[in-house]
Amino acid sequence: MMERGPPRTVLRQRPPPARRANEPLGKESRMKWYDVSESACHIARALSVVGDRWTLLIMREIGIGSARRFEEIQAQTGMSSQLLAARLKRMEKHRVIERRAYQSNPDRYEYHATLEGKQLDAVLLALRGWGMRREGGSATEPSIALADKRSGIPIDANWPFPDGQPFTFEQVDVTLSEAFAIERANRQTDFQSKRQGPKVRRKK
Repeated sequence: MMERGPPRTVLRQRPPPARRANEPLGKESRMKWYDVSESACHIARALSVVGDRWTLLIMREIGIGSARRFEEIQAQTGMSSQLLAARLKRMEKHRVIERRAYQSNPDRYEYHATLEGKQLDAVLLALRGWGMRREGGSATEPSIALADKRSGIPIDANWPFPDGQPFTFEQVDVTLSEAFAIERANRQTDFQSKRQGPKVRRKK
C-alpha cells in the first residue's frame, strides 16, 4: 500500500473589504491624467487637451495678440523652456495652434490660434467674467479691457454672448490696464536679465 502524506492545507484568499462611502479610492482605482482622454465625457476629453493653467495662459497671450513668439510667451507665463516647448507641441498636435514662420536662417516661428483654438476665446472670456465678478464685479477695473469693434460697447463681467455668433478676440479691441501693462513690462525685463545672466566684474 502506498503511504499517504499529510493532508494539504488549502489557503483561501479573503475578498477585499468593502469600501466605505466616504473612503478615498485606492491608487489602482484612481483615474490617471492620460486616461481622461479615453473618458466617455466630453468635458473630460476636452480637459485632456486644455485642462491646465499653462495652456489657457498661452491661449490668452495668443488671443490678445501681445505675445506670439516663443520667448515672448515664456516671459509672460513664467514657464520653463522645456515645459513651454512641450505644451506648444501638444497644442499643435491637437490642432489648437499653428506655427507661422517669420524668419529664416535660423527658422523662427510665431504661434497663432487655429479655427478650433479660437473657439477657446469664449472660455477665456467666461473665465475673465467669473474672475471679475468674484473680485468685485463691475467695480473692478479689468486688467484686459475689451470693447466690441462694431458698437464700441465695453465688455464687462456680465456681458451677454451674442445670439448665434461665437465669440473671438478678433471681434474686440483690447486695452491693457496700467497695472497689468507694468506687470508685463516687469516680467519681460526680468526674463531678459535672467537670459543674459549675472554680470561678471573684471578685476582691476
